Amino acid sequence: MQDATKHYINGQWVASIDGREMAVEDPSTEEKIATITLGGDADADAAVNAAKAAFPGWAETKPDARIAALERLMDIYKERAGEMAQAISTEMGAPIALAQTAQVGAGAGHLKHTIRTAKGFAFERPLGDHAPGDMILYEPVGVCALITPWNWPMNQVMLKVAPALAAGCTMVLKPAEQAPLSAMLLAEMIDAAGFPPGVFNLVNGDGAGVGAHLTSHGQVDMVSFTGSTRAGVAISKSAADTVKRVSLELGGKGANIIFADADEKSVTRGVRHCFNNTGQSCNAPTRMLVERSIYEQAVETARTVAENTEVGPADVEGRQIGPVVSEVQFNRIQYYIKQGIDERARLVAGGMGKPDGLSIGYFVRPTVFADVTPDMTIWREEVFGPVLTLTPFDTEEEAIALANDTPYGLTNYVQTADKARAQRVARQLRSGMVEMNGKFGGAGTPFGGMKQSGTGREGGVWGLEEFLEVKAVSDWG
Repeated sequence: MQDATKHYINGQWVASIDGREMAVEDPSTEEKIATITLGGDADADAAVNAAKAAFPGWAETKPDARIAALERLMDIYKERAGEMAQAISTEMGAPIALAQTAQVGAGAGHLKHTIRTAKGFAFERPLGDHAPGDMILYEPVGVCALITPWNWPMNQVMLKVAPALAAGCTMVLKPAEQAPLSAMLLAEMIDAAGFPPGVFNLVNGDGAGVGAHLTSHGQVDMVSFTGSTRAGVAISKSAADTVKRVSLELGGKGANIIFADADEKSVTRGVRHCFNNTGQSCNAPTRMLVERSIYEQAVETARTVAENTEVGPADVEGRQIGPVVSEVQFNRIQYYIKQGIDERARLVAGGMGKPDGLSIGYFVRPTVFADVTPDMTIWREEVFGPVLTLTPFDTEEEAIALANDTPYGLTNYVQTADKARAQRVARQLRSGMVEMNGKFGGAGTPFGGMKQSGTGREGGVWGLEEFLEVKAVSDWG
């Protein structure tokens, strides 16, 4: 079993000062694959102190030098992509094919686009022709606490680390304790890329320990967090006393509105998207809203797709979905499936328990409920597993009302051949993102939500600006 008990602080791998050990499991086998140390307050303080000491020098480094360091990191990331895929697959259960492509690829894509964005960003610019002596300076926020989840490890880590480095910030990363090995591998890469000591620090820990200490720390200038809405509320309260900047990417309960004129693959595409990464995506289209004239046909299609979705261990090559990340997550999903049954939603496919032949590992049956109404638990709460709900609608207005009937507002989806209707609906959906007809947003699309899905944006120029302060200077020259 791998020993990964050290933290990365001030350019060195160091033993914990006041931590306690925790085993990391392979969710496909329930076997221990590594031991990490959940740090304590003293470990977090040491990392913050290192970041604070490194901040003046890194902040004063020219953008071109910071970009060059990121380009070195990109080269190393590409060279070690195979190791990264293996780490992600083993620690959180992504099938190896998904880990090699989407999981590792997301990190590479965000790093690449951060470099492109930083190269085109004017960190110093005039206010305008009307005020020729006024200059606007974009300066790094300062010491940042970056707290990331387990479901898309490199996607979320790189969305924070790369723009923070490009902006000139220094940082302490606390990755999810369930899936820390990929982040520790990234720390090795950052070290090899030659970033100055203290610019990037990593302390393993849990939310109640290191996470809470960082969010309330008086020397931390910004918290960027991705995770549950419940934790985001707690972080906002914890950070308020020191009036630090807080950026939150939280839960979602995305609606997928399918009109009768949608293309014939829209339902199949929606079910597969919901089940992708074993349903462990905050932007998953988990509520399928279908125009009544094609509703029963959509229910049958969803049943067929679910029943034909293979489930299996993460190390097997193929297009299967893997396990969920942990026993805690497995039990949470079982609770929601039982709630759906108890509240009399129509169980179309799947259900409680593990798939046949998979008694070991945290495997969940791909599950579909029909006739789900807004008063049901599985409509209102984020399941974070391979569970899809279907609900009929009669009019465009009803579809919009149903889609917006949620405390969340991350991503919604629209399927229709009528472009005018698609645009009309997209404008009325209360979410930070709207994906239409299966077309993903381009590189640099701002990622983030409205309502209880969070504040702030990640990706592209918006993600870079999250880590920058704006300073106005008069009589510049």
